[in-house]
Amino acid sequence: MKIMIGVMGSVAGFDANAAELSYQLGRTIAEHDCAIVTGACPGLPYDAVRGAKDFGGMTVGVSPGHNFAEHTIKYESPWEGFDVIIYTGSGLMGREITGVRSCDIVIVVGGRSGTLGEFAIAYDEGKLIGALRGTGGIADHISELVGVISKETGAQVVEDGDPHRLIVRLMELYIARRLAARGHDLPAVLPDCDEHVCRSVESIETAISDMEAEILRIQGIIAEQRKRLDAFRDVAMMGSGEAKG
Repeated sequence: MKIMIGVMGSVAGFDANAAELSYQLGRTIAEHDCAIVTGACPGLPYDAVRGAKDFGGMTVGVSPGHNFAEHTIKYESPWEGFDVIIYTGSGLMGREITGVRSCDIVIVVGGRSGTLGEFAIAYDEGKLIGALRGTGGIADHISELVGVISKETGAQVVEDGDPHRLIVRLMELYIARRLAARGHDLPAVLPDCDEHVCRSVESIETAISDMEAEILRIQGIIAEQRKRLDAFRDVAMMGSGEAKG
């Protein structure tokens, strides 16, 4: 199953550099075989969708409209480049909860009041959040917002001005969270990781797959031993009955 990375940001009021950074962000998401999720809107999130699609990535849009007509006419939103569009009928603000909760990772690019709402939802629900610096708006002030919020929710926030480095850092943290949830210490199971940095995402995914395979093998052994134990108990009970007779 693909990791779902949400890109939330400005529909308007951004410059060409922010658009190019967003495009490269989408491309990098596709390069890491992750799916991109946006509000199916124009602007910087759609630049990221174009980048992902140009590299063959999976693209998902969470629309505020009830159907295709409302999506394209009432909300004047794009449809080309999306593999899937989910019609929520919840309006621009209402669809934010569905969009954020559909993501494993949320990345902010630029952004104004609407993006601030999406960031607030993601932060309050303990999501892993990235901010692509250099895209303006909310993304360039995330650290200030976190300082003002001053609330422990389990959310982790990563800021970086390089799209590729941002995705790598977020992927490392995401996979470290998965390992921690299973009781594994990341440096202990990966020889190419130090305390803070993993050398490659591929090596981490391989380690997780190996551990999952080992868990299945151990579960198989346990099941087999339980069968033997049950059989031994049956024989023991039969022997006990014969002895009494």
